[in-house]
Amino acid sequence: MINRSGLLFITTLLLFLDGCASVTTPPSAKVAVPEASTQDGLPQNGIPGQSAEGAITEPVPTTIVSANQAVIALLDRARVDTGAGQREAAGASLERALRIEPRNAWLWHELAQLRLTQGQYAQAISLAHKSISFASRDRRLQALNWRVIGNARIAQGNPAGAEQAFKLAAELEK
Repeated sequence: MINRSGLLFITTLLLFLDGCASVTTPPSAKVAVPEASTQDGLPQNGIPGQSAEGAITEPVPTTIVSANQAVIALLDRARVDTGAGQREAAGASLERALRIEPRNAWLWHELAQLRLTQGQYAQAISLAHKSISFASRDRRLQALNWRVIGNARIAQGNPAGAEQAFKLAAELEK
């Protein structure tokens, strides 16, 4: 027979193990949901990097953007604000994050994407170039930035420049 203290110990142990088994997702963990696409891999509207609603989008990076919790919180806030159509607030959050980590290439890329969706094409190109300068050996990030540049150039009426940017992105993705 187990005495009362043994029963109390086992109950406490089971409650402790039950608490360890529950999984919580931290607020900074985001799941990227791919946009609906056709059989050829293009979005339903046929334009790569552009959703059916017309907003130009890129996949959310699955790499670690920062080890700084304040930067992660600001990036999360910017993504929530962007999703809610609060692009000015999103831009402010990204700019605050960049004041904390001015050499973070992913933050510059996020801001470039945001400016692209806001129709600020020249600024999007400039910010994407800045991101490329900090991306060093991250070929995936460099390719994403060249796609931002290509989309901005299309919007500016520069198809030759856009084609060049998309070729650079394709080379980096190999």
